[in-house]
Amino acid sequence: QVQLVESGGGLVQAGGSLRVSCAASGRTFSTYVMGWFRQAPGKEREFVAAISWSGGRTVSADSVKGRFTISRDNAKNTVYLQMNSLKPEDTAVYYCAAVKSISDAEFQNAYKYEHWGQGTQVTVSS
Repeated sequence: QVQLVESGGGLVQAGGSLRVSCAASGRTFSTYVMGWFRQAPGKEREFVAAISWSGGRTVSADSVKGRFTISRDNAKNTVYLQMNSLKPEDTAVYYCAAVKSISDAEFQNAYKYEHWGQGTQVTVSS
């Protein structure tokens, strides 16, 4: 069982940067695919980025490519989402998620992820 705790959310002005983190419990973190999703008020949860267990493969949504970077530190059981050039439309609750094994083609499918954090609020002001 993996427990996930996000942190680092907050209020930032448009054009600014923020890094959110997700700390995982358990000794098998390095074997999980990790993803970031977000949900804005009145909208469905959407994929942001995902990273393979080794960190060698990452996938990002078109809406964040070139601005957001996902990374992980398996020694610290932590996955990060570095967010640059933030826009008001990036405002949402950001969730990290974990799954033991999925194909690259399934990285963006929220229904495939087995464990979820409680979320952290990111608000971008214009």
